[in-house]
Amino acid sequence: MKVALSARAFAGLLIALALATLSLLAAGPRAAADSSVSTIAAHLRESAVYVDPEASNLLSQADANALQKKIEGADKPVFVAVLPADYPTENLFTDLRTATGVTGLYAVRLGERFDARADPAVLPSAAVRNLVTSVQGESDVATQLDDFTDRALANMGGSAPAGWSGSDGDGISSTALITAGAVLVAGGAGAYTLVRVNRRRHVQEQRAALERLRVVVDEDITAFGEELDRLDFHPAEPGADDPMRADYEHALDAYEKAKSFMAAAMRPEDVRAVTEALEDGRFSLARLAARRAGDPLPERRPPCFFDPRHGPSVADATWTPSGGAPREVPVCAADRTRLADGRDPVIREVDTDYGRRPYWEAGPAYGPWAGGYFGGGILPGLLIGTMLGSMMAAPAYASDYGAGYGDFGGGYEGGDMSGADFDTGSFGDFGGGGGGGDFGGGDFGGGF
Repeated sequence: MKVALSARAFAGLLIALALATLSLLAAGPRAAADSSVSTIAAHLRESAVYVDPEASNLLSQADANALQKKIEGADKPVFVAVLPADYPTENLFTDLRTATGVTGLYAVRLGERFDARADPAVLPSAAVRNLVTSVQGESDVATQLDDFTDRALANMGGSAPAGWSGSDGDGISSTALITAGAVLVAGGAGAYTLVRVNRRRHVQEQRAALERLRVVVDEDITAFGEELDRLDFHPAEPGADDPMRADYEHALDAYEKAKSFMAAAMRPEDVRAVTEALEDGRFSLARLAARRAGDPLPERRPPCFFDPRHGPSVADATWTPSGGAPREVPVCAADRTRLADGRDPVIREVDTDYGRRPYWEAGPAYGPWAGGYFGGGILPGLLIGTMLGSMMAAPAYASDYGAGYGDFGGGYEGGDMSGADFDTGSFGDFGGGGGGGDFGGGDFGGGF
């Protein structure tokens, strides 16, 4: 039987099809019916969030749009995919990263499970593991992805891919618009007076923070100087060679730099250069000790998390702070033994308004102090869930104490089209070291 359509009915059908097409195009993070890795990757190159049609019950359209707006507005290379529980997992992270071809942090909610991987250029694997662990207990998908994203954006480096339009669409940040509007509204002499008062108060607070921090830094400098004094080495002694002398001279130079940087410090963030010099000097002493003993040269590792004065770490160990989630931290040989025996590590405590406390429970000024010791982006993952970590993640922190940690080594990259030319080994298996989730204990094959 043939059905004849009138011109009006035919036109109505065309309009309905057009509206349906426009609705699909405007769906934002919603995906097309084809959910292959290549489709997901193509979507992520254009926007930050992908939700598989079969996983639409996990994350609402409104929550997906809000998450996308947050990520793209922050200009960070965070990629989020929400997939059904039965989605094929073998090599998922590696294949997704390869197909996307963009350096960044990749997070996947797969049914009831969650995990993430990142290029080391934007966030080290230890920090990724700790970030994932910090949200593993959250069953609500929107809350979990939102918390993970907030912590990741506060701690990672890099910038968003050029293909993202950003939340404002015109290249002008919301912060800039809000600030400009506030200045215009305030206007006049009243605003000028307020700015002067706030500036004066800010300077006074920074000076007070620096003076409290100076006590701790001076202790660090003194401790390193005592190490040099105890060192039984003379450049002209029998058996000394040029590499030994170079290590020794480098350590002496680091000591002098630390004293000079501290003498010139005007703000808490200036302290970072001091602790960077001390960390560098202690590593030189570790190299010197290995050369003199005929041992292999040590790899460059961050200092002991519990007290940087313990010197370079020898391994990573699992540690759980009071009221926090387990995380891996770099430890010296002595603290590794203590933890293995079930004893408490020897922790660096500092004076606070509430008595002696571990440095991660002290004021925000300790961010730059710790940042100088723990370079390369490792610090954010170590401090998740601690008082200092929460302070450093607050929007006002950077304006008060400098980034302090977000640009360790000035080497953060991200958002660049790096294709498939990346170190797959740095990503590990799903649930097997690269992230920290429980995706079948490695069911994602040689994933990220």
